[in-house]
Amino acid sequence: MSFVPPGTGWPGDPATAATPVAHDPADVRRLAATSTTLAELTAAQSVCRACPRLVAWREEVAEVRRRAFADETYWGRPVPGWGAEHPRILLVGLAPAAHGGNRTGRIFTGDRSGDWLFASLFRTGLAAQETSTHAGDGQRLIDTRVVASVRCAPPANKPEPSEKSACFPWMARELALVAQDVRVIVALGGYAWQAMWPALKETGYELPRARPPFGHGAESVIRYGERPVTLLGCYHPSQQNTFTGRVTAHMLDEIFTRARSLAV
Repeated sequence: MSFVPPGTGWPGDPATAATPVAHDPADVRRLAATSTTLAELTAAQSVCRACPRLVAWREEVAEVRRRAFADETYWGRPVPGWGAEHPRILLVGLAPAAHGGNRTGRIFTGDRSGDWLFASLFRTGLAAQETSTHAGDGQRLIDTRVVASVRCAPPANKPEPSEKSACFPWMARELALVAQDVRVIVALGGYAWQAMWPALKETGYELPRARPPFGHGAESVIRYGERPVTLLGCYHPSQQNTFTGRVTAHMLDEIFTRARSLAV
């Protein structure tokens, strides 16, 4: 089998063999809407099969594997949201990496982007460990949760519009379930910045009429009921960005230090 069956003992697997499976976008909308807890929602996220192209790709990658990980078992399923159940800081990314989250079962874990991200979160007091290498490594996020706008690793890191649309209810519902606690939302990259605005609207946030442009360090204050929530833009710690110096460790640390100060 080219993926880990739910409920078979993978560390942190939120699902069981009885978890309902979404087979199309209508199923996603229904299961997201009826999930009343994060546990129920992440379980359903982690077994979703609504997008045939993404299902085929993630399972092909899990079967073929990269040479460096040839002896490992790949997760090969959608990667659910992960972190604190009552987060004050929410990090939003694009999608799992084919040989990162799709291998480890945890978002941003086991790839170069995650190496940079978790090291910075650790330095700024938002992660318990400096590294995140696999789902059972003891890593823990502090007052922080990570979600992705698309839950499956897409070919060439480019989900199609229909796939973004199909996955949207998962993120919107996750934002709704943590909205009472969240004080800061950090978008990791321009696509995440664009993708989160419709989800924020769906969740009931009061948004500005004109969407602010994305940039590293960009800030925008929105409201959830009577409470202000700050949106922060952060360049994605991709290999291209870190190799070229567009993103440095200091730049990441500044963003997460700012997020932590605003989340108090």
